[in-house]
Amino acid sequence: MSDRPVATSLGTALAGQFPVSPNNPCPFLRALVANGYVGGHVVPLSQLAETIGAASGETGSAQTRVRIATRVIAGIANGLGPASVIRSATSGAVLDELRDGPLDKHGGGSRILDAEAKVHDEQIERLASFGKDCKDPSGGIETGLTAKEIEAFMAANIKRDGDAARWYFPILMKGEWPVLLKILGKGEGETRYLSVAEVRTLFVERRFPERITARLPKPAAPRM
Repeated sequence: MSDRPVATSLGTALAGQFPVSPNNPCPFLRALVANGYVGGHVVPLSQLAETIGAASGETGSAQTRVRIATRVIAGIANGLGPASVIRSATSGAVLDELRDGPLDKHGGGSRILDAEAKVHDEQIERLASFGKDCKDPSGGIETGLTAKEIEAFMAANIKRDGDAARWYFPILMKGEWPVLLKILGKGEGETRYLSVAEVRTLFVERRFPERITARLPKPAAPRM
């Protein structure tokens, strides 16, 4: 497998989508921006919390916890200094200024999305190598990762990073792949899994499965 990136060039939008800044390194947020669910620059924390809470599929107190966690994480995503935290709390998170922020691992982790926001297919293939055949509740078999395989994948990423890995990388990772499993996962309990095919769609096409978009409010339409 070559190291050729498969995403479009920097700063461009995919057909029928809004452009997403390369300085937004989060694949989930990139899909929200690309499809018009949130803006690509300053987004109020309340809007982010409401949108991600809805996407989670949780209800009641469980969704409240998702919203609170989202506000806390988004509140420090642009910086840990008092001025940055206050700006986020009062104005919102700046999604096109997340690169090099406190949550950026600077090339650590999965390496699927590089610093120029290009997607590397061989890294998705590597992710798939940690997976197994999983039974799709809707029918059929596909490659996926349960919580157990995701833990192995994250541990291997830390090992691969070597001396470049920081002590807090495992903490950051807990807010990435396990959260994707919770939101995008199929099935329940220990058999719940993250579909590699849907991960590829999320990164490369910046799109969510229909079961996720059904939970979200109507998005803005890109200008033609």
